[in-house]
Amino acid sequence: MQSASTRLNVIDILAAFGRKPSYITGLDSATMALQALGQYLHGKDLPAGRKAPSLKKLGAKVMAHLPRDLSQTFSTIGGWANASSPDVVDDVRAETMSRWVTSQYPRQRYPAVMIGSSNGAAVHFCAALGIPWLPQTLLVCMKHRTDPDEPKKALEWGKPLADRLLQNNPDLAVYQMHDPNQDRLKVPSVGYFRLKRTRLGETYKLFLQENLVPGATLFLLECQNTWLSTRVSDRHFFQLGGKGGLTPEEYFEKSPKIQDFLQRNGSTHQYWDAPDPDGWLPESEWGFEPALREDVEAFAREHSFRVRRIVLDYPQDMSPFVAEFYRWWYQQRRLPISDEIPSAENRLFVESFVYLQPWWTLRLGLVPFWIVFNDQTSRDRLKNYLDSTQPYDELYMNLFSNGIRSLGIASIEEWRSILTRAQKHGQFVGINEQTYPNDMASFVRHYTELKKLKGSLPMPTPLTLDQLDQFLAEFSDRHLVRWIDAVASSSLK
Repeated sequence: MQSASTRLNVIDILAAFGRKPSYITGLDSATMALQALGQYLHGKDLPAGRKAPSLKKLGAKVMAHLPRDLSQTFSTIGGWANASSPDVVDDVRAETMSRWVTSQYPRQRYPAVMIGSSNGAAVHFCAALGIPWLPQTLLVCMKHRTDPDEPKKALEWGKPLADRLLQNNPDLAVYQMHDPNQDRLKVPSVGYFRLKRTRLGETYKLFLQENLVPGATLFLLECQNTWLSTRVSDRHFFQLGGKGGLTPEEYFEKSPKIQDFLQRNGSTHQYWDAPDPDGWLPESEWGFEPALREDVEAFAREHSFRVRRIVLDYPQDMSPFVAEFYRWWYQQRRLPISDEIPSAENRLFVESFVYLQPWWTLRLGLVPFWIVFNDQTSRDRLKNYLDSTQPYDELYMNLFSNGIRSLGIASIEEWRSILTRAQKHGQFVGINEQTYPNDMASFVRHYTELKKLKGSLPMPTPLTLDQLDQFLAEFSDRHLVRWIDAVASSSLK
């Protein structure tokens, strides 16, 4: 029988060679963003279901025609099947996860790197500069049968597991998340543990030392979005709900809206039996744990790197900035006009949640705009951007389908109305309008249909940091992103 130490060594070695540790959840915002950017820096796209494309394609066709109840059942079973046994907490190691992260990128000299919060728009920012991103947060899901409307019991189940995980990982904090609204199909069988780095760790430090040019820039992406949460211990936090259509406060209310939602979904409860919140803490999926900043700045001082903080209050605040950055970039490139792409800076591509395709975005000459989820807040912020910028000739959009009409979801009609704002042409990419948001096959179709769009541009060389500064000098005052040069504050020479 394989000893625990041998098993851990094997997982660690495989992670360094690109094999994802089984306990890291694959279909997650951070993991998908990491892999999409890693593939882009290798000069490749990220096919949906790349390990078994024919099987995935067949599965997509089957899922597209399943009745809603059966499709939801498959989603629940799939969530349970892809989760790990609770005993996996004894295998989790921060440095092993970091070795897998860094294995995704080409070994070469970069002028900069991004570290910190998960963010779909930031993937396109990094692609434009040709730089890697080191995530602060990764997700581990563990099998657990529970009533989704009894979060107190979910917390009690998670306490000993979080304690065991934290004993082996002094550089991590555990943000246990339980969302009975948007993740309702998964939480009856799966417990969510988002692991946030509080220090860089030796693997990240070694990667930076070996792959950055002298005097390189460390972009520290800090999403300061917070959530009403419960502090369980010094490094274990519990969050009820997640970013989407409900405010943090609404999850704790005994409102008619919550009662009606629970009744429609066959629950015997009238509200969510939640542990009392202690205050506002970093949001588990998108929020930045500020303990990491001090360690990054100390490392930068030691190695004469520059630190530039990119600070935003809401994850989607990065999207208007990146869209305008790409628009400006296309204008700088002075691309030849063709019938297929008469003006690249006037083709907007709206990407949703984990549906990210940086390689195809540039190949097709599209301006990326990332939305957090399929909810009304994400829709409203997209509308605000369109109100504030020059109209687009073409508008393309994919939408993440979570399988349930969760509270706060935006209807397909509401999303379609945004497409009508295109001056010449607007269309969904990979969406079955009749089955959305139960359109599970969109996970594959968002990729296969994107490739069918007209247009083909040469892949660009990366923008320089001087070009970024030129753009910031012209446009930074128009956006919600705050750029803070940490050189003076950290006494960096």
